Amino acid sequence: MHKDTLAEFFGTLVLIAFGLGVVAQTVLSRDANGSFLAINLCWGLAVMLGVYASGGVSGGHLNPAVTIALAVRRGFPWHKVPVFVLAQVAGAFAGAALVFAVYHDALTAFDGGVRQVDGAVATAGIFSTGPQPFLSLMGGFIDQMVGTALLMIGVLAIGDRRNSGPPAWMAPPLVGGLVVAIGMAFGYNAGYAINPARDFGPRLFTALAGWGPAVFTTGHGFWWVPIAGPIVGAIIGAVAYDLCIGASLEGRGEQA
Repeated sequence: MHKDTLAEFFGTLVLIAFGLGVVAQTVLSRDANGSFLAINLCWGLAVMLGVYASGGVSGGHLNPAVTIALAVRRGFPWHKVPVFVLAQVAGAFAGAALVFAVYHDALTAFDGGVRQVDGAVATAGIFSTGPQPFLSLMGGFIDQMVGTALLMIGVLAIGDRRNSGPPAWMAPPLVGGLVVAIGMAFGYNAGYAINPARDFGPRLFTALAGWGPAVFTTGHGFWWVPIAGPIVGAIIGAVAYDLCIGASLEGRGEQA
């Protein structure tokens, strides 16, 4: 494995370990040791730490949608896209396995050892996202597309030295803050995955670790929405930033 793909694996593992960890603590304690606010804040810190851990080697994408959008609009090499995506999904899978190992006894105390996808003691939602009962698949797709478009716009703006972007060392906490803002504003419908690896890697882990294939059929087959929606959204966000802002900054120096 090349150094940059290993960094993507490691950074995504760090991201997912903290992100799923706070959800596990909240769910398994029945909100006694967590809250929606805690989840939002910890996911933002998780992104910050993942980017700090990997950014100097790989750029800290940690998200297949970001990688693909950078290939479409920023010249990221297309031959690296598949290996980056695989590393990100593998890192998310490993992060889910780590959280499962840490919280195994608490999971068993919560559900009696019977892993459930739906119901009063369902725990699959600790690891992957799902829609509210009222949300259609198209509504979920729009939700993920818009959330990831906003993420991509923010990432490009923060990294654009031609604009009012901050010093490079400040980028990870600002991207983390961006994720907190997206969670607070758009987390209700479907849990703001906004990252195909973040959802698919842990979902695959749960399918293999006792929850079974129902993790792919729940929510009327919602599993593909946090994959397709973010990819489309990230590309739209990158194009929108370039059309509305980037075109006015041409020739001013370093681009995001």
